[in-house]
Amino acid sequence: LLTGLLWQVGHEPLPPTVGRNVLGRKVLYLPGFFTYARHIVEVDGKRGLFRGLTPRLISSTLSTITRGSVKKAFPLEDMEHVSNKDDVKTSLRKVVRETSHEMMMQCASRVVSHPLHVISMRCMVQFVGREVKYSGVFSAIGRIFKEEGILGFFVGLVPHILGDVIFLWCCNLLAHFINTYAVDDNFSQASVIRSYTKFVMGIAVSMLTYPFLLVGDLMAVNNCGLRAGLPPYAPTFTSWIHCWRYLSAQGQLFRGSSLLFRRAPV
Repeated sequence: LLTGLLWQVGHEPLPPTVGRNVLGRKVLYLPGFFTYARHIVEVDGKRGLFRGLTPRLISSTLSTITRGSVKKAFPLEDMEHVSNKDDVKTSLRKVVRETSHEMMMQCASRVVSHPLHVISMRCMVQFVGREVKYSGVFSAIGRIFKEEGILGFFVGLVPHILGDVIFLWCCNLLAHFINTYAVDDNFSQASVIRSYTKFVMGIAVSMLTYPFLLVGDLMAVNNCGLRAGLPPYAPTFTSWIHCWRYLSAQGQLFRGSSLLFRRAPV
């Protein structure tokens, strides 16, 4: 978790190494997950790998509780499974209803848990500048409220929600159309294939929506008084759109998305 965030903010303390790509050409590779994790342990000890864990766990707990509460308050009526091509409209209506319900739960859980997510991000990126500004959950809450007000707890929320919404709709609709038009009901393994379609689509779509995650996390630490949120790691962004445009111009919208084979930027 910490390594991924440090890659996102552009903290690269270790030099790249020369390797070869699939075509046999020499390229520069940045250290992968295990090498970077070993560096963190050398600098911070094993505890360094778990920076920001407490607010992260609280954030996940709040997210789970909120999803359960919303699901209980707004139950979704069960619909009979439909897969025949003659019932495309009915099955599509079912997917739209389920996705809308899932989107409502996800947006609510994201809003409730985001303040703790911001605190977790800031606790972790203190590794870059060796700061101790955010040392605990309650002290971090007080500091953010004092310096940035209520809005300080929701920086980076919009791109996160947009990424969640786009992910849900693209994943569910793509899986539906593939299961409806590409998988024949007469095929003996049709049910097995359908059970994996959404999972595969989730992996593919998550890569496409990764820039929203990156921008949201960068905005959570940008200009908050920590070295990782200031130049030379990043300019002071006026909005998440400004951050997106900056990363796009630098060709860095997918920075930190790979764990092992990380090409060094040219």
